Amino acid sequence: MMKAVVFNPFSGVSGDMIVASLLDIGANKKFVKDAMTSIGDVDVKISKANNLGISATKVKVKSPKDPGMSYKKIIKMIKESGLEDAVIEDSISIYERISDAESKVHETPKDRLRFQNVRGFDAIADVMGACAAFHNLGFDKCEIYSTPICMEERFTNTTSGRSSIISPIIIEILRDSCLNIKYQCGPVMQETINTTGVAILAHFINECNIFFPKMSINRVGYGEMARHPEIQNLLRTVIGETDEMLISDRIDVLETNVDDVTGKALGNLIQELMISGAKDVAITPAIMKKGRPGHIIQVMAHPVDTNRITRKIVRETGSLGTRVVPVKRLITERKMIPTMINIGRNRREVNVKIATDTMGSILNVSAEFEDCKKVAEELGVSVKEVIRMAEGIAWSMLSGIEKKDLHL
Repeated sequence: MMKAVVFNPFSGVSGDMIVASLLDIGANKKFVKDAMTSIGDVDVKISKANNLGISATKVKVKSPKDPGMSYKKIIKMIKESGLEDAVIEDSISIYERISDAESKVHETPKDRLRFQNVRGFDAIADVMGACAAFHNLGFDKCEIYSTPICMEERFTNTTSGRSSIISPIIIEILRDSCLNIKYQCGPVMQETINTTGVAILAHFINECNIFFPKMSINRVGYGEMARHPEIQNLLRTVIGETDEMLISDRIDVLETNVDDVTGKALGNLIQELMISGAKDVAITPAIMKKGRPGHIIQVMAHPVDTNRITRKIVRETGSLGTRVVPVKRLITERKMIPTMINIGRNRREVNVKIATDTMGSILNVSAEFEDCKKVAEELGVSVKEVIRMAEGIAWSMLSGIEKKDLHL
């Protein structure tokens, strides 16, 4: 059985709602609170609430007013928090996602940004609290799902005129994620989602569907938003188990046709795209219109890398753009383990990739080619011999070892 987590934002989502729902479902209060207060003068109050008959947890953060912090200052605060590496890395990734969106909307380089939608210590505390709770609950080893985020479209008066209460930053974050949205009309004339909440979900979830996955439910937690007590403004988080043997995730498949690019340029393009974050690149010969010979360039990429990779393709090939197709894929769990091999009197280390299903059964063992090539060149033996030796030793090491021992 595979552990699964489903976020169900049926009345919106915010950073404090996510933290509260994770606390409600069992995250350690002291651990999470310590993470939230690690950035400085922040007061965090965790309390129980009754939201229209449903027991929930509420998190309220009091912090000094700040007119806006720079991107660099926020990243520096997170790095100096003293938290475990995984929490810091996830927190930084979430702010990278937010800063990318801010930079696009305001057409401002990231190093000159002063955040407007996530400007307070409270927003930073919410991000770090959510990441701490996520790891405290072991969600980094689970499949993470979300149902579409319900959001209400309303307009409000600003100094610039009538403006939507849905931030363009939120829309930009949604565009570069696998999250979906669902519009609805209701009694609330203010926002029921915020940038922080959307960015946290966009970072963590693997898949967004209208329906829950087929699963047995073990625990349910509810997080209440501090505002709008007149409605059932809750985020529901569910922990359960699925019978999936493989992990599912979402990637984008980018395609474009070119008919005037040389083979050398295409070879260089593959290398450039892999450096830019592509998961894989394939180039296929094709007959184009009017019988011209050409090529189809196909790239697999994480959604957050799609725009950057498209720009790289356009610059390197002269293509006018790419077709982008979001797809679901089923993949194995993977882990690299160092394997020591002996060739004559020489001892060398080769990394070997271990692929397992969600039950821990080993499906494949594959030595890293570049490691094997380096060893072969150093010792004057064939790459094939090094690969065979490394994989054989890895299989011997793993015989009878369970998944928990591999820490997958």
